[in-house]
Amino acid sequence: MTTTVKLVPCPTCRKPTAFSAGNPWRPFCSERCRNTDLGAWANEDYRVPAKGPADVEDPPPPATH
Repeated sequence: MTTTVKLVPCPTCRKPTAFSAGNPWRPFCSERCRNTDLGAWANEDYRVPAKGPADVEDPPPPATH
């Protein structure tokens, strides 16, 4: 039986790397790339875009009798 190792691009440097138990840094290719990614998260370089608050319309004028 032949086991095929799946290659995936490293999220940091895009180098093809093995996604297997034999790669302790998976999905990264190295400890350096893993730490680079972790540092980017710590520096808040990755952000999820969010919509600003909806424009609030002015309340209707009070009713006069």
